[in-house]
Amino acid sequence: MHGLIDLMDRSPNPLLAETRRLLRQSDLRARKGLGQHFLINAEVLEAIIAAAELGSDDLVVEVGPGLGILTRELAQRAGRVIAVELDDKLAALLKETLASFDNVTIVNGDVLKIEPKGLVGGRGYKVVANLPYYITSPALRHFLEAKAKPQAMVVMVQKEVAEAIAAKPGDMSILSVGIQFYGEPKIITTVPPDSFYPAPEVSSAVLKIDVYPKPKVDVDEKGFFDTVRAGFAAPRKQLTNSLAKGLGRDKSAVLPFLQKAKIDPQRRAETLTIEEWAELWRVLGGKDADG
Repeated sequence: MHGLIDLMDRSPNPLLAETRRLLRQSDLRARKGLGQHFLINAEVLEAIIAAAELGSDDLVVEVGPGLGILTRELAQRAGRVIAVELDDKLAALLKETLASFDNVTIVNGDVLKIEPKGLVGGRGYKVVANLPYYITSPALRHFLEAKAKPQAMVVMVQKEVAEAIAAKPGDMSILSVGIQFYGEPKIITTVPPDSFYPAPEVSSAVLKIDVYPKPKVDVDEKGFFDTVRAGFAAPRKQLTNSLAKGLGRDKSAVLPFLQKAKIDPQRRAETLTIEEWAELWRVLGGKDADG
């Protein structure tokens, strides 16, 4: 048995060999329930690092560091790294394997229950992470909606999710509006399943979000997103019907609002720009366009 393990560890892929060794030495295995897929593609690892554009003054928050392979690269380029790991055993392993880095702090906890400001204080920061797929949307919202927003996010997500987030008017969704309200998304590279151990069933993508200093439009955020959700209530239908359903009003009642916002009522919600959603929110009573 040991001979077979030794052969496995002589994999031509050093990151795969290291991943297997760390898991074996610590008597760990990838936990499917936590969405653990460890990155073993050095080119993709470098693409993440390059996209983050790190300097010695940067503070990085990493979500789900896993075995610490990305963490190690971040620590060599950034001024400080705060890595938040939910898995108790992995957090303990990280504290051992990264002990030589005095600029790395391991936090054992649920990132969704930790206010970003509690991690970073008043400092600017970047989020870099191979996100567990099941927390992708909650994690993005958690940081983008926080009082202490990141300057940028470079995250590994499912390819389909990345494409949905980066969509242009014509293919927009509540998700894309929700992210593009706060920042500009860009797909850096697509990532095949065999770039991970164990391999997931879907392709992935490295997504970068350059976060705006303030949201793209000047609106009340709750009211704005209530309007967007109402508009997408029946996304396959024309906006008149969809908005009427979402607002619980008759078509005849919403038509004047669309006309005042200069939006063709026959369009669908997926075609609207963020500026058009903001104008619609204003004429619906959030902030009258006429002042």
